[in-house]
Amino acid sequence: MLNTQAHALPYDDMYEALIAAHQGLSTEQSHALNARLVLLLANHIGDVAVLREAFRLARHSAAPDAGDAPASATAERQAITPVVPSHAAA
Repeated sequence: MLNTQAHALPYDDMYEALIAAHQGLSTEQSHALNARLVLLLANHIGDVAVLREAFRLARHSAAPDAGDAPASATAERQAITPVVPSHAAA
């Protein structure tokens, strides 16, 4: 079961660290960093059902149903193709 309860974590510090990790990267490198980060955290979680629930919740919060948005907003939304981590190509 995915735990969505807030923890007493230093969220500002975590956000700053995430932003710092992306500093100086190209868009492609930034996408690759995010993909590697997801894979590392997924490995840490180690439960496919929990991961599926997290993916579902993350997708729902990032892309509301087409019926929820005006047609112009839906037309402007572009699909993002997942980036293969650079270490996977080697």
